[in-house]
Amino acid sequence: MRAFTPFTQLLALCALAASAAAADYTGPLFDAHLHYNEEAWNGQAGPHPLEDVLARMQRNGVRAIVANSRPNDGTRSLASSPQVRQAGVTVVPFVRLYRSRADYDNWYRDPAIYEMVETELARGTASGPYRGIGEFHLYDSANANGPIARKLMALADDKGLAVLAHVDDAAIDLLMANTGSRGQKTRLIWAHTGIGGAPVARVDQLFARYPLLMGELSYRPGLTCEGGTLCPEWRALLVKYPGRFMVGSDTWVNQRWQYYDDTMKGYRTWLGELPPALARRIAWDNAADLFGVKAP
Repeated sequence: MRAFTPFTQLLALCALAASAAAADYTGPLFDAHLHYNEEAWNGQAGPHPLEDVLARMQRNGVRAIVANSRPNDGTRSLASSPQVRQAGVTVVPFVRLYRSRADYDNWYRDPAIYEMVETELARGTASGPYRGIGEFHLYDSANANGPIARKLMALADDKGLAVLAHVDDAAIDLLMANTGSRGQKTRLIWAHTGIGGAPVARVDQLFARYPLLMGELSYRPGLTCEGGTLCPEWRALLVKYPGRFMVGSDTWVNQRWQYYDDTMKGYRTWLGELPPALARRIAWDNAADLFGVKAP
C-alpha cells in the first residue's frame, strides 16, 4: 500500500476544501425575514438607502423577500419601488405591529395596534395586499393571551394571513390556541425557530402538532457547528421536515445590513451540504410556495 507523505496529505486536504467550496448552494434565495426600519433609510438620508439594500440583495442572489418594517413605511417603499421590480426582486409585504420601539413590549394589549393593522390591511401596498402580520415579539410567553394578541391571531386565521412571531416554544402553543382552527390551519412562521434555543426534540414536537408551522432559521442557536457546517441533529430535522424551513436575514439593526453578505454566504455554505432538492426547498421553494411566488 502506498504511504501518503505530509505533502500529499496536504494536497488531499486542499482538494477536499476546494470540493467543499464548490458544493455551496448556488440557486436563488428567498429572504423570509427582512426589516427595512426607519434608521436604515431615514427619508433616504440613512446609511442604507434603497439602492444600497437592493445591491446587497442582488449580489447575493436574493430574489424575493418578506418585508416587515418599523414603521410600515419602509415596507411600502420597497413594495412601490420600480427599481426593486426591475431587479426581479419580489416583495411579500407583512404588516408590522410597531410604530416605534415603544410598541415592542406593549403591542399585545394596545387597542391602537389592532386598529393600525386593520387600517394597513385595508390600505394594502403597491405590490399587492399584505400577506401576513409581524414580526412581533413576546418577551413573556404569557402575553400571548393578551387581548390584542388573541384578536390578531384570530384575525390572521380568519383571513388566511401568515404570522411571523419571535417567541419561545411555550408561546407557540398559546398563540395557536387563540385561533379558530386551534393551530391546524394557522400559517405561523417561527422567527429563528426559537432564538432562545428550544431543544430539537421540542421543535420536532411542535412541528408534528401544527401542520403549517414553519421555521425561519436566522441566528438559530445550535444550527451550525464548527466551520459553519450543519450540526447533525439539525440536519436530521431538516431532512425530516423538508417543506417546513426557510431562511432569513433579520436586518433588525443597521449592523445586520453590513453583514448581509456574510449571512447569505453562511446559508449557501451549509445548504450545499444537503441534497440539492432539499437545499432548494429551504432556500427558495418553501417560502415561494407559501406565498405563491413564481420561480425566478
